[in-house]
Amino acid sequence: MFLDLLRRRNQALLDAATQLHQSGSIPPNTFVIDLDAVQRNASALAAESARLGLTPFAMTKQIGRNPDASRAIVAGGIRHAVGVDLECAIAAASGGLPTGHLGHLVQIPRHRAADAAALEPLYWTVFSEQKAREAGAAAAARGRVQDVLLRIAAPGDRFYRGHEGGFDAADVVAAADRIDAVPGVRFAGVTTFPATLFDAKTATARSTHNLETLTTALRALESAGRTNVQVNAPGTTSVSVLETLAAAGATQVEPGHGLTGTTPLHAAHDLIEEPAIAYVSEVSHLWNGDAYVYGGGLYVDPVLGATTTSALIVEQGGDTASAPELLVDMPAPDAIDYYATIPLYGRAVQPGDTVLFGFRPQVFVTRGLTAGIAGLSTGTPSVAGIWSADGSAPITTASALAATGRTA
Repeated sequence: MFLDLLRRRNQALLDAATQLHQSGSIPPNTFVIDLDAVQRNASALAAESARLGLTPFAMTKQIGRNPDASRAIVAGGIRHAVGVDLECAIAAASGGLPTGHLGHLVQIPRHRAADAAALEPLYWTVFSEQKAREAGAAAAARGRVQDVLLRIAAPGDRFYRGHEGGFDAADVVAAADRIDAVPGVRFAGVTTFPATLFDAKTATARSTHNLETLTTALRALESAGRTNVQVNAPGTTSVSVLETLAAAGATQVEPGHGLTGTTPLHAAHDLIEEPAIAYVSEVSHLWNGDAYVYGGGLYVDPVLGATTTSALIVEQGGDTASAPELLVDMPAPDAIDYYATIPLYGRAVQPGDTVLFGFRPQVFVTRGLTAGIAGLSTGTPSVAGIWSADGSAPITTASALAATGRTA
């Protein structure tokens, strides 16, 4: 469904991806990111957040923590990142996005607390007093007092299996007092996930019971005399949901897929954020009427449930805009995605032809590469760089090396 969205709203990205692949500038198994669109999306999110008094932290795991995209996000007005885990925070910081928030969803391991403290995060989420003590000791060793958020939970809250944990929301006032007694940390606020979820029946974003829990906790803390309480409310974040979050008392939001126009809402509605990411592959070989196309990044985020995946196969020198969409037989979730297969039904296809996908990615859990494409808005697309799935290593193709006169 995101392929249809790209064809309607960002055909230029598909055209550039095809040209750059066919010239050898980008290899298969690469997610191409429209840096101009990412900057515009970040700008829209930053502007609406400022209007509502919200602080946005960018989540970059789904785009492989691409440093060029991080720079586009900063240029758009979002100055800090949220790290889903410590490695995510380190990679984002290396790419130019200082750490605004870490420890949520993944707690910081005991012997990595010093590494986390070295990032000097604005906020650090803890699920327990033990984790608060570890954060406090690491911060104190650097001569800092660390602001911490408490993950809270109440009966009726929804958590994905494996995401559970935190403080009893009914005990939040006493918990805040206990945390303030821990050397090196200071209670700053509360968080949960998800605060907003996509409702497939109505094709809208709905506030969860978790968000109500945050609001109730905020009121309890304010009644106890606490001021400037931070309320971190991530989940299905786009400009369209920010006003609802602010009205519930949120002070921090964490756009991720909103930066590339790939939240479930974007599949159902044309929102202000533009689609800004596609996956490029290539026909490897033909067998029994199927085209086998290279994988490595074929992890489709299952948030939309069971959906079909389609792709375009574009012949050398072919027209991307007129290429038909073909259904893809995706690798089973429990299989290594060496290839996907596309039934051809007699269609003429050659090894080396470009294959374009549009789906909701989570690049950081794949072997996929990322490539920021600059200049699409001016009609002068170029590859800003090619990076590994965790954003930690630049990749150079032989064609790119040849263009510079260098060799591998």
